[in-house]
Amino acid sequence: MKAIPRAIEPVVRRAARAFPAVVVTGPRRAGKTFLLRRMFPDATYVLMEAPDAVARFRADPEGFLDSLRLPVILDEIQNVPEVFNHIRARIDAASRRAGRWFLTGSQESGLMRGVTESMAGRAAVLHLAPLSASECPKMDALSGGFPEVLARPGAAGLWFESYIQTYLERDVRGVLAVHDLAVFRRFLSLVSSRHGQILNKTDLAAPLGMSVPGISKWIDVLQVTGQILLVPPYFENLGKRIIKSPKLYLADSGLACHLLGIRSRPELERSPFLGPVFDGLVASEILKSQTNAGLRGELFYFRDQQGLEVDFLVPLRDGGILLADAKAARSVASSIAPLVAEQYHALLLRVWNAGIGAISAPLLQALTALEWTATYPWHDIYIFHYGGAGQFSRGGPGSP
Repeated sequence: MKAIPRAIEPVVRRAARAFPAVVVTGPRRAGKTFLLRRMFPDATYVLMEAPDAVARFRADPEGFLDSLRLPVILDEIQNVPEVFNHIRARIDAASRRAGRWFLTGSQESGLMRGVTESMAGRAAVLHLAPLSASECPKMDALSGGFPEVLARPGAAGLWFESYIQTYLERDVRGVLAVHDLAVFRRFLSLVSSRHGQILNKTDLAAPLGMSVPGISKWIDVLQVTGQILLVPPYFENLGKRIIKSPKLYLADSGLACHLLGIRSRPELERSPFLGPVFDGLVASEILKSQTNAGLRGELFYFRDQQGLEVDFLVPLRDGGILLADAKAARSVASSIAPLVAEQYHALLLRVWNAGIGAISAPLLQALTALEWTATYPWHDIYIFHYGGAGQFSRGGPGSP
């Protein structure tokens, strides 16, 4: 497959002109290394996961760094978190010259701890997710966004199984001392069966014979390695009679389908998981549109005990709120829109009365606005609908 320009590239270039170091986080195989090596072909490259590189660095940190020609890409830096202190000293000694150090990592918590402790004000931190639909039209609910799956779709099943094994061996053991990886593999499958549901740790713990604190640690591992999305509820100033646990999604719809045993588009069309898989795809696309713009990913859902529910709420930079609903159907009938609007109107009145602010047009590139200026002139409704063959599109009342 031809190299695909990534939406985050302009942000990376701006960061490289403004900061001495650029840190790119994200799940394994999302394209972090390829992105940096393609954007900065003259930079020295060192894989900090290679045993010889780790051994040389730990034997003589200063000598190791002295041997590098800048700029340099240090890949999978979470394996040697102590390197941050040495890099900070060199940045300060060089009058903070921009664009000299490019660091990547697949375990965000360890990286961010090193950045906040040693690199504050010296490093820009960006997040790269797998490909979005706006970056690659071939991306769909069945394949997901990992570049290698999209390049060789015929080998998707083998790739995902190898990815899971690599993830278990490297990342899980690197973050948490999991003694029985087979049980963690069962845990992954169990998590996939709860895709799109409100997180219930007790429900996950019982089949595995584990404690809730143990499940909490494993959920944390999935989150810090970029494998799941936890979408929290939105309840600011809206009262106490609401659901307060996050919704759980696999971050990549292709991986979710693989763990669910869905191997073809007809299987996905017939599956009871079609709705949750599509919801997860929409959630992922919204977050990608934010992080690809260099923004912090912010996404919420709303559900109260009376049954009022909105799939996704996105805070906007001007203080407004974007409402999004995902419908797994080949088309969205125009008759659905007034029902959705009526439901949203009830929530929006609560938001309006709570004084949170008006609903305004979003600043997200991947989404298309549907303005209801006639009936509800102060908000936008977004309806994503499943377009068949695992693809999706954006539209609303009267859209084909």
